[in-house]
Amino acid sequence: GLRKDPAAVDALAALAPDLLVVAAYGLILPPRVLDIPRFGAVNVHASLLPAYRGASPITAALLDGRDETGVTIMLMDAGMDTGPMLAQARQSIAPDDTTAGLSTRLAAQGAELLVAILPRWLAGEITPQAQDPALATLCRPLRKEQGIIDWTQPAIQIERAVRAFNPWPAATTTWNGAGLKVLEAAAEPDLEADQPPGTVVTADGRVLVSTGAGLLRLERVQLAGRSAMAVSDFLRGQPDFVGARLGAA
Repeated sequence: GLRKDPAAVDALAALAPDLLVVAAYGLILPPRVLDIPRFGAVNVHASLLPAYRGASPITAALLDGRDETGVTIMLMDAGMDTGPMLAQARQSIAPDDTTAGLSTRLAAQGAELLVAILPRWLAGEITPQAQDPALATLCRPLRKEQGIIDWTQPAIQIERAVRAFNPWPAATTTWNGAGLKVLEAAAEPDLEADQPPGTVVTADGRVLVSTGAGLLRLERVQLAGRSAMAVSDFLRGQPDFVGARLGAA
């Protein structure tokens, strides 16, 4: 990072840039860097700040079941996504959105917003708006173990995790001692099975897993070392999957 590389900071200062634009950088720029450009350092952040400051705003919004998020263009300061805002744009979240798909849309939206507002910022036509710290929420970097499915959670929350952790770290469980990724799934909150959480059952041609509340309908899975496939195809090759208890030691 630039904090530990004074030569890189000197090289940047020698360029005498009018403006810095930062996106998906992941580190806080030191004050010496922020002081170089006369129009400041502008950051594109994938949330409607001050909500979801930090490293995983798209995943966090999906885990929380939000139906809307967006992008914020802000001036960077010494804090983590705490600087004053120049512009925002909203983006609706579809019921089947994943982090992968939503990231692509937000990146395009952020780029469009940046192109639209930078001339106005340089012309002095935008007054930065301070964030309200009372409304701030923080999301931390993702860890691989967050993808491990807890079958005692409600089906709705597990479905959110399946979508939020696509592509990484992926929602995972175990079956017969092997890792199993749940790539696509849908909650059936009004259905229940008289089985312990994690138990695979079938009903009307659907492959379902009991959870802490409701059932989770599996749609696409991937066994470790195998290709991803529709659960119907998986079941043809693994008939003993039904009745198994996923995640059991």
